Amino acid sequence: MNTSRHNPEPLTQNNAALVLVDHQVGLMTGIRDYSVAELKNNVVGLAKAARALGLPIVTTTTSADTLWGPAFPELMEALPDQVFIDRTTVNAWDDPRVAEAIRATGRSKLIFASVSLEVCAAFPAMRAVREGFDAYVTVDASGTFNMTKRETGLIRLAQSGVVVADGASLMVEILADNARPVAGEVYAALNMDWATLVGQVRASATTSRVEAA
Repeated sequence: MNTSRHNPEPLTQNNAALVLVDHQVGLMTGIRDYSVAELKNNVVGLAKAARALGLPIVTTTTSADTLWGPAFPELMEALPDQVFIDRTTVNAWDDPRVAEAIRATGRSKLIFASVSLEVCAAFPAMRAVREGFDAYVTVDASGTFNMTKRETGLIRLAQSGVVVADGASLMVEILADNARPVAGEVYAALNMDWATLVGQVRASATTSRVEAA
């Protein structure tokens, strides 16, 4: 596997945005590298964590009325005020409205998740790299239709300079400090059962600050 060395500056709350592409009912039924339930859980958790961290979120669908249907209900429930930009282009970036929405975030680091991994996530992520952004693809929130597509998609992403990761690790990188007030909400969104420990860390940090004062 030929991969380039690419180690961008860390993700932060001020430099990152999340782009969710085509998590649609019709496409989800074809997923084969994850169970549909697991993929839904991962996508919703990623969306909730990003929202808790205050990240700009761009969401799109493809031909919702004629091909793949709307975004799956759990995602729309997690992002109740979100506008899903419906388009016809294969590459989301080729739709001027999507490109404008991404640029309007003002962020230099773009986190992509999509169905499918090798097309709907890979194409805009690779375009983002060509446009000078740092691009990340969350594999566990980007299912696809067979293992060949998954494996070749991952190779192509690596060859193109896109960072491949899981969603939770990227959100935790942005969180950065477990003493932040939002930490418990982020870990809960990511379904980390040990999130209650965060409250103990935060309480301990608060006590230490009070005692130091």
